[in-house]
Amino acid sequence: QVQLVESGGGLVQPGGSLRLSCAASGSIFSFSAMGWYRQVPGSQRELVASITRGGNTNYADSVKGRFTISRDNDKNTLYLQMNSLKPEDTAVYYCNAKVVAPISRRESNYWGQGTQVTVSS
Repeated sequence: QVQLVESGGGLVQPGGSLRLSCAASGSIFSFSAMGWYRQVPGSQRELVASITRGGNTNYADSVKGRFTISRDNDKNTLYLQMNSLKPEDTAVYYCNAKVVAPISRRESNYWGQGTQVTVSS
């Protein structure tokens, strides 16, 4: 079993910055991919940014140039640096990890509990 614990959400003014963290623990051999998603009430959950085991990154068009996804492999921690925040970025942000288990090499998908990001003046 794998647990994802998120932190860093909160209230920030437009133009401000936040950094989200996601610490993974449990039975982990490696990560196939990790990513951040967000969801607003009444809408589909959407991909914000992702990073593969090899370090390739992908961003939603709406956040390109403003958000940066990164990973600390030694700490099994994922980060999302969010700059130049806009009111449209307000959402619940979820950490996601595709984890390869030890021995079996089985791949499973895990989600964090979500953290609220509110951008408002």
